[in-house]
Amino acid sequence: MVKRRVAEIRGRQAEDDVAAIWSARGFDILARRLRTKSGEIDLIIANTETLIFVEVKSRSTLAEAAYSVVPRQQRRLLEAADLVLAEHTDWHRPSTRFDVALVCNGRIEHIEDAIRYH
Repeated sequence: MVKRRVAEIRGRQAEDDVAAIWSARGFDILARRLRTKSGEIDLIIANTETLIFVEVKSRSTLAEAAYSVVPRQQRRLLEAADLVLAEHTDWHRPSTRFDVALVCNGRIEHIEDAIRYH
């Protein structure tokens, strides 16, 4: 149980760090840890042109973080995004993408357009 709590705290800190970076770049944080019936979306950010759904993964190595974004989770994220967009029509932007932020020991590697609709 302690290990799980530590991972949760680390995950929240990673999300805070990623959100701070995007906020400093002028993006609005529309939602954090938004729960839908299809799953949770870690961050939803936007500027006037682009809406970005961000999956944040914090692990002991960047490779472990990257490999943790499995196809099943990708599908759930896309399904959750569909639900969110249907509910929040005011969040629509000319461009929408799905990014992944990999976090390891304070280092953040952001992968733009990491997940795509097929």
